[in-house]
Amino acid sequence: MTNSRQLALMALREIYLRGAYTDIALDRVLRKADISSAERNLGCELVYGIVRRRRSLDSLIDQLGKKKAQQQPPDLRIILHIGLYQLRYLNQIPVSAAVNTSVELAKTNGLKTLSGVVNGLLRQYGRLSAVSDPLKLPTDSITNLGILHSFPDWIVATFLQQLEREATNQLLTWFNQTPTLDLRVNLLRSSLDQVESALNQQGINVERVPHLPQALRLRGGTGSMQNLPGFQAGWWTVQDSSAQLVTHLLDPQPGEVVIDACAAPGGKTTHIAELMGDQGKIWAGDRSVQRLQKVQENAQRLQLKSIALCPGDTRNLSQFTQTGDRVLLDAPCSGLGTLHKRPDIRWNQKPEKLKELSDLQKELLTQTATWVKPGGTLVYATCTLNPLENEEVIQSFLAAHPHWQIMPPVPNSPAAAFATSSGSIKIFPHQHQMDGFFMVKLKEL
Repeated sequence: MTNSRQLALMALREIYLRGAYTDIALDRVLRKADISSAERNLGCELVYGIVRRRRSLDSLIDQLGKKKAQQQPPDLRIILHIGLYQLRYLNQIPVSAAVNTSVELAKTNGLKTLSGVVNGLLRQYGRLSAVSDPLKLPTDSITNLGILHSFPDWIVATFLQQLEREATNQLLTWFNQTPTLDLRVNLLRSSLDQVESALNQQGINVERVPHLPQALRLRGGTGSMQNLPGFQAGWWTVQDSSAQLVTHLLDPQPGEVVIDACAAPGGKTTHIAELMGDQGKIWAGDRSVQRLQKVQENAQRLQLKSIALCPGDTRNLSQFTQTGDRVLLDAPCSGLGTLHKRPDIRWNQKPEKLKELSDLQKELLTQTATWVKPGGTLVYATCTLNPLENEEVIQSFLAAHPHWQIMPPVPNSPAAAFATSSGSIKIFPHQHQMDGFFMVKLKEL
């Protein structure tokens, strides 16, 4: 039977050496592993946690080892990460267990001659941590926070442009938490009370989310989502609370024509249909035919009939000109609001790509604005906290289209509770306890 540390080593090889995404690498390894539930859970915690904390762990190796982290044999570096992560971040693992299992991992993976390096470095960390934090940080504010919380300097700098240092510290801390899971209850098929009761009977800890009338938050292990009560019957779908907020800002009404420009995999599309009572016409567009199939699958499971698919590049879909009562552009973005759920982003996203994304977002916004009927509304949203992709995109659009303006959320609506004085909404996770998001409603005068 595979144990959790061996599973972590196998998955981290895929991620570090072959550039695999964390969830895909882990799923690939788990499908082949004969592993207990407890070992599986620990293995997942190790993989996700180590990917998040990679910079901090490398800094520890640089400070404690004779060779820098990047100069270590790949498997040795991964094994040191596994040991150090347990010692530094997992209180439930005894020091002796973290050290001994790491040494054994080295021996069973062809590194017997280097097992003494593993033993010595981990025991050195244990001795030093009994007195003070072995991780020595520079005085420079950006690099200090980057090493402490394990983020590239450019991401730290992006947040420091918007927040004071302590708030940035809180935000980065939040992004390193194990994420919770939010559901959106399909009120056309069930109710919050019914879903909450069914999940409680399964021993799952369920909370309601303030201001969001369809949201339930699950804490702790849930097992396979497909096996939870109500999944097959379409009672609910997985969707973060901040993503639910976008559709409430759009405020679709029964009988309208609504266009969701970048719809896949369909979380917001199906939410639009639910809020409309499944009455009206919703066009779900996306350039990927394969990803649009996921929209269709979700709509079928939720038993929604008002959604039609339209494959193609948003910039070329001229048939929608002035046809939408409401249009949603949930634009492709850098994802800097979802760093807790998608740990690869912090390492794979590059600052030079942000200008390209911003240019694309401006093109998409200009095009989707032509889809709106006179008197209709357009909502622009991203799951990033980067002003270049948010405020600057909107400012550029309004400068070029002076007959458009920002509209505040409908009074007393779920979105109204989060609106700023400008009328836009920016969700900072450490403040609102949900994914980072930016959203704004626009209307032509």
